[in-house]
Amino acid sequence: MIIGVPREIKDHESRVGLVPSGVTALREAGHEVIVETHAGEGSSLTDREYMQAGAAIAQSAAEVWNKAQLVVKVKEPQPAEYACFRPGLILFTYLHLAPLPELTDRLLASRVNGVAYETIVESDGSLPLLTPMSEIAGRMAVQVGAQYLERTNGGRGILLGGVPGVAPAQVLILGGGVVGTNAAKMAIGMGSQVTLIDKNLNRLRQLDDIFGGRLVTMASNSWTIGESVRSADLVVGSVLIPGAAAPKLVRRQMIATMKRGAVVVDVAIDQGGCFETSHATTHTAPVYFVDGVLHYCVSNMPAAVPHTSTLALTNATFPYLLELANHGLEGACERHPAIREGVNTYNGYVTHAKVAESQGRQWREMALVE
Repeated sequence: MIIGVPREIKDHESRVGLVPSGVTALREAGHEVIVETHAGEGSSLTDREYMQAGAAIAQSAAEVWNKAQLVVKVKEPQPAEYACFRPGLILFTYLHLAPLPELTDRLLASRVNGVAYETIVESDGSLPLLTPMSEIAGRMAVQVGAQYLERTNGGRGILLGGVPGVAPAQVLILGGGVVGTNAAKMAIGMGSQVTLIDKNLNRLRQLDDIFGGRLVTMASNSWTIGESVRSADLVVGSVLIPGAAAPKLVRRQMIATMKRGAVVVDVAIDQGGCFETSHATTHTAPVYFVDGVLHYCVSNMPAAVPHTSTLALTNATFPYLLELANHGLEGACERHPAIREGVNTYNGYVTHAKVAESQGRQWREMALVE
């Protein structure tokens, strides 16, 4: 199979979908790899390294898209890439289709077979291709929040950990999954007072044991969220329903009760965000204010640390990529049910129930698509 690796074109997206070691492994398995020139430079990976690993270097994105049978990326295709879609192409990347009906329309019309990292689910319920970026985004959320709490960046002028005689910041985390747990590690490590809200009581018990009483855990309901948001200096939104739009846990009226200069970081923005006041931002223009509350809603946060992010991501994605290359989409799905869970669009149909539900569309089981 011919595997193509285009350069990412989303704002400040410096990650890359395949590293040179992956090129070597694919070549050893009998496949061809085409990499767009400079695709890896943002992650400190040079064309020379890719060539030494056995890749052909293409001078344009169009050349990669046109020649490849399987395109591996990091982020969802941007409008400039839609013209490269064609029937039967396998696209392996983060898609986050729930809030992107236009992209879904284009994938369906072009009969592109879209396999989304974020909906690949293993038999134990884990999300192996979402986990590494969630770990990074969770840690970054607190790091970014601490930065924007500084007065010069628009915040209240709060030091996250305080100093002797001065109370630390109040940090609220919504969701106790991978993002929330990593955010809690960072916030506690920086000395702040941390509250985490989740609807799963068993998960709250686990987190209470993990953090040994240094984390306040609370069961999720609208009253608890509203009261906790009102007193928080930094709120991290980290809820996820795989494939579906994120629930709007924080209402507009709750934002209006917050302290002026408080900060919210919506890590769920890829799936539409969990604050009613959220809309996606970019690394170029990362923040905006609603009722005096600073919102950071960058939809590709880990791109700010691309070397770390690329290595962490490709460590996780490569085994699935190799399955797709060795056995084709249908064969890989038969051999590995987790990959079948990742198929969001196939031969002109939506094949993931949560994506369809989020957009009010019909869907079909992949096995029933002719």
